[in-house]
Amino acid sequence: MSALIYTVFANRADARAVSARLLDEKLVACANLLGSIEAMFEWEGERGEGEEFAVLFKTHEARLDDAVARLETLHPYDTPVILGWRAEAQGAATADWLAGLTG
Repeated sequence: MSALIYTVFANRADARAVSARLLDEKLVACANLLGSIEAMFEWEGERGEGEEFAVLFKTHEARLDDAVARLETLHPYDTPVILGWRAEAQGAATADWLAGLTG
């Protein structure tokens, strides 16, 4: 089964560097650098906003927990938002590809 991980970075350079590490370590098979997004958020009791860089990682479900844990150690934020979930459905070719690279 496939799994996805979503996070954001302060800039493209950080997103690319961390994505490359996760790919090198075979924890993910793909990193979709989604680009610049506008963020509005609550943090430490105050409203904030800014620009961030979103990334969606694709992996095999067997690697999800390891990939999330490693991403948390590599991420430059003190408290990064990292969300991972198992996909309920995927194409057979996608499942085979992810299992072959990360499973």
